[in-house]
Amino acid sequence: MPKAVNSVASKQRRKKILNRTKGYFGRRKNVWTVAKNAYEKGLTYAYRDRRKKKSAFRALWIQRINAAARAHGMSYSELMGKLGKSGVEINRKVLADLAMNDPEAFEAILKKVR
Repeated sequence: MPKAVNSVASKQRRKKILNRTKGYFGRRKNVWTVAKNAYEKGLTYAYRDRRKKKSAFRALWIQRINAAARAHGMSYSELMGKLGKSGVEINRKVLADLAMNDPEAFEAILKKVR
């Protein structure tokens, strides 16, 4: 009796991966084993970097707040400490946005904190 291999399903499985690796460079887009490895590695990077993105944005916000605070003669740590003591409940994301797009509002917060 011949061996049943279900080539239809195997071809669909391979085609699915090869379709998802379109646009990759070199053999990563058209050689099955290389494409499969590249695709799986890409998924792990995507999973990891969804978490890393959060810390990268936090670092960006801190840099922006620090630059805006230093322009007004105050350091980042000094500003955050005084914000906590004065009871101003504002997160870094909003504070960085104010520092970039609305300097008058950021300056008003600094005056309230001082």
